Amino acid sequence: MLKNFWYAICLSKELESKPIGITALGSDLVIYRNSNNEPIVMSNLCVHRGASLSSGWVKQDCIVCPYHGWEYKSDGSCIKIPSYKENVPIPNKARVLTYPTQEKYGLIWAFIGDISESERPPIPIFSEYDDPKYKKLWGDYSWDVNYTRAVENGIDIAHAPFVHAGSFGNPEESEVENYQVEKSDWGGDATVNLNPTPPRGLWSIFSRGKARPPIKTTTGYWMPNITRLQVRLPIGEFILYVCHLPIDNYHTRSIWLQLRSFFTNSVFDRDSYQRVIKIFEEDRQTVMELKPQILPYDLGTELHVRSDAIQIHFRKECNRYAHKVWTIESK
Repeated sequence: MLKNFWYAICLSKELESKPIGITALGSDLVIYRNSNNEPIVMSNLCVHRGASLSSGWVKQDCIVCPYHGWEYKSDGSCIKIPSYKENVPIPNKARVLTYPTQEKYGLIWAFIGDISESERPPIPIFSEYDDPKYKKLWGDYSWDVNYTRAVENGIDIAHAPFVHAGSFGNPEESEVENYQVEKSDWGGDATVNLNPTPPRGLWSIFSRGKARPPIKTTTGYWMPNITRLQVRLPIGEFILYVCHLPIDNYHTRSIWLQLRSFFTNSVFDRDSYQRVIKIFEEDRQTVMELKPQILPYDLGTELHVRSDAIQIHFRKECNRYAHKVWTIESK
């Protein structure tokens, strides 16, 4: 797992009046909102006896430990130990680790790392987010895979005709055209034309029996754990951002944002949500059975072909940051 990046750790709608606990990169975190509705992220373990702060409550912008009532400010410092008499100084070590936090794109982001603010990579850019033509929809999916395998699966062009043959993949026309990886500062993209399956269900009504033209599709990633899929359909665009949060080396929570420029009425949200979940469900067994479970460091360990160009680019970027000693081991 890689540190020194911004990670989307939960959906904004999950964080209401009570603290919540999550695990990210092997660390237990607590998230709560202060009186200004700003999210605060810190270690979930009280330094006194290791109690879970997420089981406590918020009091005047402090989080209160449910075990002995210790109160921690948003900077992690303890300002009250109820068992102390008045005027007894609180130990300097009575503090918990805090994380820089931002709320953006309907997600709560935490910077997990140890480099200075000036050195930090930016929060990824979801360029279409503020465009009013898109309807937004959020969700998540948890599975027992390493996040790097989830990322690679999300950018793997050649798997669609087979793993997704029951939905949008066309195994009869599975050839992947030559493409170039469009490199960026923090990732890469690849654009190809995919041959869709014959229209079925709701789509057959709109196509009126006509053959579906090739679909221009862009897949890409932003280091270290975000994938982006853009599908340009005749009726509009479908964009899916997925933040594959590593819980630990073998468990991932994929937090996603869908943007669509068609069927924008909320009545279609349920169907759109189920379609995204179906994609994950189709991928689930195959990705969970991949060996080794964690991407091999050595590019020569697995055989690569032309259609794997964007996955190779991702692996090289992972290795580049590993060389910078930006790795973190699961606890």
